[in-house]
Amino acid sequence: MAEMRKVMCESIIEEMKKNDKIVVINSDLGKANGTLPIADVFPDRLFDAGVAEQNMAAVAAGMASYGMVPIINSFCAFATRRICDQAAISIAYAGQNVKIIGTDPGITAELNGGTHMTFEDIAVMRSIPNMVIMEPCDEAELRQMIAAMCEYEGPVYMRLYRKVTEPVHGEDYRFRMGKADVLKEGRDVSVICSGILVQEALAAEKELAAKGIDAEIINIHTIKPIDRKAIVDTARKTGVLVTAENHNILGGLRSAVAEVVTEESPVKIYPVGVNNLKGEVGKLAYLKEQFGLTAGAIVAAAEKAVAGK
Repeated sequence: MAEMRKVMCESIIEEMKKNDKIVVINSDLGKANGTLPIADVFPDRLFDAGVAEQNMAAVAAGMASYGMVPIINSFCAFATRRICDQAAISIAYAGQNVKIIGTDPGITAELNGGTHMTFEDIAVMRSIPNMVIMEPCDEAELRQMIAAMCEYEGPVYMRLYRKVTEPVHGEDYRFRMGKADVLKEGRDVSVICSGILVQEALAAEKELAAKGIDAEIINIHTIKPIDRKAIVDTARKTGVLVTAENHNILGGLRSAVAEVVTEESPVKIYPVGVNNLKGEVGKLAYLKEQFGLTAGAIVAAAEKAVAGK
């Protein structure tokens, strides 16, 4: 297992070898986000805008208008909230081929605390027309997601946990943008999850199985455009949904799923996520418990969902 930021850097370098139009722009976080090794391979294609994230986004939009494929990289708080106007106007409205990678989403900001905890980044970016949103859950998914992101023509936002993750996928995994992964089929309840909550959902599935509850686990790695068919199919199959996300339950995965099912297959949704709270300082294990982002919370929601059918 490798740190996700290292995998990100390696994967970007591989894409830069294939496409000489790809450049990377940091905002004084090259060391923290692990992109400095790019300079060892492509010293003239790695830039640092300093602590000026809005300028970083505007520079990227300008470079894209000349045919470059800029990847901008910062903490999620600065890659979404701070550059919202540039992302909406200079990038998305102008149709520029800019890729945005935000690191440390939600509680994974840990000791950087509440100011750096983005519980609203999906909501912000999802409301911007033409913006694709993705979130990898492990190394295998990330490597293929970087390649797909670079091949895609148009703006993309990726939210990325920087540190080591447990593997979810095997060597035969194939990432498909906009197509959800059914990690485990079930009949009693559907758990729709993303990012660091995928591992928690898989752990919850084992606990639920021991209690006689057969859970279906679906990884939504592409939050926009969301896989409507996968959501409708599982809603009709099990009749009840649990959503699990490292984000505010307002505006994120739960909201995206709700928009689909209310239009096509109305079922009840039991959300596991940040319940309209502010962030705080802490280690990841503590924060998972504090905000209810655990396998145990998913188990409790699934039991309640099944009981309420």
